[in-house]
Amino acid sequence: MGKKAKSNAGKKKALERKIDKSNLPPPPPKPEDEVGSAKTLDKPALPGSGFKILGEEGYDDGGVADLSLLIDLEDSVQRRKRGENEYFTALKADLLPRATRGPMAKQSRREQKVSLAQLLFSEDDDCEDKGPSEVYVEQVSGEEDEATKKHRRDRLAQARAALRLSLLLREPACASLSLSELCKRKLTEAGKEGGLEALRCADKALEISGSGFWDSDEVQLEAEDNPVIDPKYEKNATSPGLANPATLKLLPIRVSQLCMRSALLQRGNALAALGKEDEARETYEKVLPILVYEPRCARVDWERHSVHVNIGNTYARVGDFDKADEHYKIAEALGNDHVNEKGGSEDDGRSMILCAKRARSFALKKVGRVDEAKKLLAEVIKDKIANDALAAQRKVEEAAANALLSQEAEVVGDGHGSAYPM
Repeated sequence: MGKKAKSNAGKKKALERKIDKSNLPPPPPKPEDEVGSAKTLDKPALPGSGFKILGEEGYDDGGVADLSLLIDLEDSVQRRKRGENEYFTALKADLLPRATRGPMAKQSRREQKVSLAQLLFSEDDDCEDKGPSEVYVEQVSGEEDEATKKHRRDRLAQARAALRLSLLLREPACASLSLSELCKRKLTEAGKEGGLEALRCADKALEISGSGFWDSDEVQLEAEDNPVIDPKYEKNATSPGLANPATLKLLPIRVSQLCMRSALLQRGNALAALGKEDEARETYEKVLPILVYEPRCARVDWERHSVHVNIGNTYARVGDFDKADEHYKIAEALGNDHVNEKGGSEDDGRSMILCAKRARSFALKKVGRVDEAKKLLAEVIKDKIANDALAAQRKVEEAAANALLSQEAEVVGDGHGSAYPM
């Protein structure tokens, strides 16, 4: 036991360190009870038809609950690991892991987690990879202007900053996602020349999300601007992965699955960039079983769609159009479901159809069926113009409807702050 305080000042400090359990928030739920966005909502949390579950009752939350699990703003894992009394004592004494130097030093652990989420998930309006599609396309031609190159370098630097902060906060799920983003942004910044580095990041993301162990020092290297890998380095994999039995006592398996989905998709893209089509295809195919029990909503169907188009493209690049078209048809059918079935997101569905048709046209060109490819691409361009016009018209109609609702509210309120006359 430590020494008891004798002075009044010492007794006051000791009293301040004590935790009043009656003021504590409720304990976190059991890990097995945290299912994230797999649980549908009775009402839409956000406006828009894209959140309706296809052919069923209920709404998708847009991935908000999944994001909460990954960032762990409530520090559920630390609370389960330390126990409520020790956790809140450490929180009060500022002893929990956080960045204590640099521009974030004055931010609390929670505030730093919010900053981490912004680094990982925020997208600028002019961002090249903004949007739900994760179809791999070679984006480096060598003719980019300096502004584009700088934007890509900045995005890559953000991912490295996110990885550093994830490791400081000791948040392995965020570290895995940061590595997946590093893979994605390295391919965007360097193209095929960055393929090996991108693949290395994806492999480390998979190690963290898996059931084995990973080496935090090895991962830390990827946070450097110009990582140098020592071939003689002896791996010391002692940190349990997100699907490791020891970890699953503290957080739900869904966290591992979410990170695994992202890492596998980006690993497939890195392999595709390196021309390893068979390995890329095998990697993409591993995503599909993880998605089996996910709801049929636009958000998740875009993921399914991207996987099938990517698989189709691996066949197309080796000249097997028939195999490629099997997957393009599946991807197109996902879009048709949203256009034709109750609860579908029509705008997303039309975009999925166009994406699948565009991939098919390039596959036709690859096998020498140039006339068919040109005809299909012309159809895609025509449909894209029509879809954009329809989307613009809907925006105008929604804006007019919202303005009308505002006017009605003002009339009913009569400008006196009350909906009823006195």
